[in-house]
Amino acid sequence: MAVLNHLTTAPRHVRRPLLEHFPEEAVRFIEETVPSSELSEAFCLHTVYPINASVVGNVPALCVINRQRINDIRYINKFFESVNENLADGGYLVGCVEPLHVRRQRVLQHYPRPLNKAYYALDFLVTRLWPKLPHLRRAYFALTKGRGRVISEMETYGRLYSCGFRLVDSREINGHVYFVAQKVKAPDYNEEATYGPFIVLKRVGKHGRILRVYKMRTMVPYSEYVQQFIFERNGAGGIGTGSKFNNDPRITTLGRFMRKYWIDELPMLYNLLRGDLKLFGVRPISQHYFSLFPEDFQEYRKRFKPGLVPPVYVEIPKSLEDTVAIERRYLEAYERNPLWTDIRYLAIALYNIFIKRVRSC
Repeated sequence: MAVLNHLTTAPRHVRRPLLEHFPEEAVRFIEETVPSSELSEAFCLHTVYPINASVVGNVPALCVINRQRINDIRYINKFFESVNENLADGGYLVGCVEPLHVRRQRVLQHYPRPLNKAYYALDFLVTRLWPKLPHLRRAYFALTKGRGRVISEMETYGRLYSCGFRLVDSREINGHVYFVAQKVKAPDYNEEATYGPFIVLKRVGKHGRILRVYKMRTMVPYSEYVQQFIFERNGAGGIGTGSKFNNDPRITTLGRFMRKYWIDELPMLYNLLRGDLKLFGVRPISQHYFSLFPEDFQEYRKRFKPGLVPPVYVEIPKSLEDTVAIERRYLEAYERNPLWTDIRYLAIALYNIFIKRVRSC
């Protein structure tokens, strides 16, 4: 059951006992980030279950604070969605998570070498691989009830954005990341989210038609929801290296290895056989990344079928503007002489990939 404290309009030093389970630095972070008018009416919970109107009352809440780390919530999205449904527009959600990198450090520091590496390998198999196997994940959650889930910081933010929030700020304190998120829209109620090794991505195809492109997972779940967040924070790089955004924190360690050797793109051969893609052409990209291109180039680009091997492996871009210029040159040449252009570009691309060792990252 939820443990509920309703913060009153008393001064902050009076409200502090209600946040006594938070570290002092976390309390200061919350007070600095959440407007005092909303914080004075906050509901402080300690729960792993979704909430409803019986918890916050018939009037939408201005702020909900959950002391329970989300690692122990079985249905994380259901909880976020329930908070969204019971928050006023612009209301705040405060929570915390033990992120993946902290868990790794904790495990490695807890045991002596080389036992710590062996234990971490076992921990990886049990807590990260097992829950993602389609036919075995039910057994995992039946045994663990979802407690102690391994979740990265980026997946946390992706889930928040998918459930109608935007991240206001976050801070790592005493091994946990405390976050403040603001309600900006209704949840997406995404029923197609997957955690397994294979994913289906929505990409812009010829005539603007949305393609379902098959790949192996190289990013954390819900990574597509934080594209704008990553772009605003890190800026955009060139598609030619495979990393659309600079220093993209959504890419996993295994994902970087698969991108380096093109392993992640092997399932796209299915799209090639189906006729969604041709062997060489502009890369099928997400709607968000597509929206970063100039409008006139967007319309021009829609006239062509995307390809498996892109022209940015022929000329390596250093910026988004470079990517647009490279793709425009290829498409204009393709319009004049389709077959010869693709043969010439493909030969150069394969030379760069196999001889010069140009790789995704």
